[in-house]
Amino acid sequence: MKMIKVLVVDDSAVVRQVLTGLLEATPGITVTAAVADPILAMTRMQLQWPDVIVLDIEMPRMDGITFLKKIMRERPTPVVICSTLTEKGAQTTMEALACGAFAIVTKPKLGLKQFLQDSSDDLISAVKAAAGANVRQLALRSVAPPAAAAAPAPASHQKNTADVILSAGGSNAMVRTTERVVAIGTSTGGTQALEEVLVALPRVSPGIVIVQHMPEKFTASFAQRLNGLCAIEVREAKQGDRVMPGLALIAPGGRHLLLQRSGAQYHVDVMDGPVVNRHRPSVDVLFRSVAKCAGKNAVGVIMTGMGDDGARGLKEMHDAGAYTLAQDEASSVVYGMPKEAVKLGAVDRSVALSAMAQAILTQASVRT
Repeated sequence: MKMIKVLVVDDSAVVRQVLTGLLEATPGITVTAAVADPILAMTRMQLQWPDVIVLDIEMPRMDGITFLKKIMRERPTPVVICSTLTEKGAQTTMEALACGAFAIVTKPKLGLKQFLQDSSDDLISAVKAAAGANVRQLALRSVAPPAAAAAPAPASHQKNTADVILSAGGSNAMVRTTERVVAIGTSTGGTQALEEVLVALPRVSPGIVIVQHMPEKFTASFAQRLNGLCAIEVREAKQGDRVMPGLALIAPGGRHLLLQRSGAQYHVDVMDGPVVNRHRPSVDVLFRSVAKCAGKNAVGVIMTGMGDDGARGLKEMHDAGAYTLAQDEASSVVYGMPKEAVKLGAVDRSVALSAMAQAILTQASVRT
């Protein structure tokens, strides 16, 4: 098995020590160096280039964003940001992902050592996924500032199915409605992918409900940014919001998003509850609710992301008569969630990201 070579760049000696210990204790990962700033990092990288860089943002001599831009410009390499700034600075986090960061892991200012130890599974998962990332797509999509990808919940608190939120089976869907609903689920790499899709949609588009794995502090900023770029309206979903043409509702970080039907109209429930598939919001939860409430009046879309959240839910949508789309491997930063959906037989068609908006519009206009 090829060893994943990791470079840790953080000005805190405690963080360097803890991160090195966690990573070195993981089979298949080796830390080639742990340095205090990007200047030292560049010296080490001349001797041995890493497969993955774990990077802080606020550091002496050169900040992490400047270093990240330099890396992605000169030799694109997967970078996992691990920084306290991302806990309070949504704009900083957006900029990091815009510049090509693979994922964000936030860390608090207090209780840092215990936090890093408790969250080791999340960090290690991110490093392993980063090592297998489509670096070309990361570099290509490093053009506009999106928002942060959420770190998964600790394994000890997760549930593996949407059953804990919404029971399987049963249907409240009408045979046919005048409006279609588009449900989109995505994770790592999805902030850039969502931007490309939503910007390409015309003002007159079907109502859209979205789960993007993201920390709660960043959802509103992400929606506001997209709203300023898109012809459609984009906003963070609130309890009871109606799903309407020309509107995209993004699940708030830390809350599940469910579709509900009242007569011929659709609205959303925003609710707490256990994490599902290591995430809250969970794509599986949204997709199951869409299968139950919209059935064949829906289009399901699963895009780039780690893990398998959304695969089972998309299969339920497919079985309920919805048309289902998956982002193809070549255009995905991480071909995890789409791959699992394809393996389940949940996908009617896989398409490149550049063709996704048109595929959505085409299927949303089909009447059965």
